[in-house]
Amino acid sequence: MELNNLKPAAGGSSKNNFRKGRGIATGAGGTAGRGHKGHKARSGSKRKRNFEGGQMPLQMRLPKFGFRNPARQEFEVINLDQLQSLATKSGVSTLDVDFFTKNSILKKGEKIKILGRGEVTSAISISAHAVSETAKKAIEAKGGSITII
Repeated sequence: MELNNLKPAAGGSSKNNFRKGRGIATGAGGTAGRGHKGHKARSGSKRKRNFEGGQMPLQMRLPKFGFRNPARQEFEVINLDQLQSLATKSGVSTLDVDFFTKNSILKKGEKIKILGRGEVTSAISISAHAVSETAKKAIEAKGGSITII
C-alpha cells in the first residue's frame, strides 16, 4: 500500500459536498435552501442567545432593584471574647494583623474589624483596620490600647 493507492472505503464512507447557490438549474440555486428573505436568509445571521422573536426579552420585563456600592469595604469580624481566648491561648498581649494571619484568622490582604461581643479580662493592645465604639470602650476600660491601621 502506498499513498497514491489510498481510496475511501466502499459503501459511502465519503460524500461529495453539495454546492448550494450555483444557479437555478442545479436544483439548489435561487434561495439555496434558506427560504425567502428575513433575518435567517442573510449571510452571517445569528440570533442573540436570549432572543424571543421580537417580544420584549425576559431580562427587560423583570423589575430592576438593588445597588452594589463599588467603594464598599469588606471586613473580617472578630469579637472581644474571641480576642481574649486568642490572647490567653497564645500568651500574647499584643494582637496585630501579622498575628492574625499567622494563626489563619485572616488571609493576606483582608481587613479586620473588632466588635464588642463578650468581655476582655486583661489588658490587650490591638491593631486593626476598624473598631466599634463598644469594643473600644471595653478594651480601654481594662487598660488596653487600640491602634487603627
